[in-house]
Amino acid sequence: MRQRGTPYVWGGTGNGGYDCSGLMLRAYRKAGIHLPRTAAEQYHAFSRKIGWNQLKPGDLVFFSGLGHVGMISKPGYMVHAPRSGDVVKEEKLSEWRRQAFVGAVRPDPKGVRQWAKVLERRKEPAPPMLTATL
Repeated sequence: MRQRGTPYVWGGTGNGGYDCSGLMLRAYRKAGIHLPRTAAEQYHAFSRKIGWNQLKPGDLVFFSGLGHVGMISKPGYMVHAPRSGDVVKEEKLSEWRRQAFVGAVRPDPKGVRQWAKVLERRKEPAPPMLTATL
């Protein structure tokens, strides 16, 4: 909440500005939880999804095809970095937001560790392909 008024900066993770996922990354890092960088990765980092009616403060909420993320600040409100030309702000969850809602997660260290393992496996080289000889 102390970042309210900080400018939106595409790709920003602090020191002058934030984008939506960069703000969540920094907030959770302060709590000792390391999130992936992008909104889509943050959503997929946790297998347990939270429904609209179960949202609690601290939950990450995702909108518009995983193109945007915010954090529930209190019942019915979220804090987020909305878009270029705007600033970090707290906003009431509107009917429009509900229609754009994709899902939510409740970050925990165990979930992030599981996501890190998936990412590590993706970095491993593919097994060699068999080739036919004539």
